[in-house]
Amino acid sequence: MKTIDYYFSPSSPWTYLGHDRFIAVAARHVAEIRVVPVDLGGRIFPGSGGLPLAQRAPQRQAYRLVELRRWANYLQVPLNLQPKFFPTPGHDAARLIILTQRQHGTAAALKLTHTIMHGLWAEDRDIADAQTLIDMADKWKLPGRQLVADLAQADDRYAENTQQAIEAQVFGAPWYTYLGEPFWGQDRLDFLDRALATEV
Repeated sequence: MKTIDYYFSPSSPWTYLGHDRFIAVAARHVAEIRVVPVDLGGRIFPGSGGLPLAQRAPQRQAYRLVELRRWANYLQVPLNLQPKFFPTPGHDAARLIILTQRQHGTAAALKLTHTIMHGLWAEDRDIADAQTLIDMADKWKLPGRQLVADLAQADDRYAENTQQAIEAQVFGAPWYTYLGEPFWGQDRLDFLDRALATEV
């Protein structure tokens, strides 16, 4: 079976913009998705020359907003360019996704990932808040309270995911790897689509 490694941070707006399209691309090619939430800001950026948003030059910050607005309008995806709870730590949300995948499967983890990112970028919800995460899990009939209580059980996997990303030379999100070939950004989904269409 074709398999794609899906590296992302749940607080990434670019991951949010590409998430549903990526799932559709994978489904069209009957490809398995390996869900790999990572610590982008804490470990990957510092080791790859990336900077947290607040530390970037003003012109880069300004153009980021132009591109986000442009893509959101083009894709007709609801997006608050400057949400109330951003930047916000996405670690607990990432751990929740990891536990959900482990206990309830990839499809449930991908649905929850969408809910978390949509909550942050379209609904002004705080994805660092425990009750918010519980409610988001409960939406999908998952045991939200128990999952959030057990978040520490995902610590090792979260660290391993991040190390795997570093070794794969990931430096941004979303990042898709198929047959060892990297695709950085939701604007590279057409290239991923073509790669998946090639018989191997």
